[in-house]
Amino acid sequence: MRVLVVEDERHLADAITRGLRKRGMAVDVAYDGDSGHEMAFVTRYDVVVLDRDLPGVPGDQICAELAASGTLTRVLMLTASGTVADRVEGLQLGADDYLPKPFAFDELVARVQALGRRATPAAPPVLAVADLVLDPARRTATRADLPVDLTNKEFGVLHELVKAGGAVVSSEELLERVWDANTDPFTTIVRVTVRTLRRKLGEPPLIETVVGAGYRVTGAPA
Repeated sequence: MRVLVVEDERHLADAITRGLRKRGMAVDVAYDGDSGHEMAFVTRYDVVVLDRDLPGVPGDQICAELAASGTLTRVLMLTASGTVADRVEGLQLGADDYLPKPFAFDELVARVQALGRRATPAAPPVLAVADLVLDPARRTATRADLPVDLTNKEFGVLHELVKAGGAVVSSEELLERVWDANTDPFTTIVRVTVRTLRRKLGEPPLIETVVGAGYRVTGAPA
């Protein structure tokens, strides 16, 4: 899941970013409305965690423009005001959810995860191809009923490939969906991660390289 955090309180923005990354999400952060507005419309995010009171472009404007654009990106609006009138106003602007400060971090995570599920086309709760079974909710993978120990990034890459249903997924797409904006676009990290995945998944191989195009998962659906 790709998330953008737009929050001008740096300590709060950094804490949210660190926490979401620990939950396996690819997270970018912006500390003002101007950069947040630009990032939200340049990159396709599943969820934008958006403070209402921002320097530069106001959070309300970013929210309204995202809603008007027809994007699948979901908006979780944060605000220091928790009155009913403010919540109603935020939702009327196009926010998908609204969380007043201060909040429990576990609640924010749960809301981001719920919005992320709404940002992508419906998929089976458990994904399977050949003898590989992926459970995105529990972030577990098994092959031939044996657990496969994967890092968050390895799981993210495998999830994107299995979710594609045999279609080719380019390195650029994997980089965008699994890593964050700080990752060097010329890095070999995708190739290295796929190589490690192949080793961990064992034989027969499930991930095929399509020269000049990317990668795909082969094998009949389970």
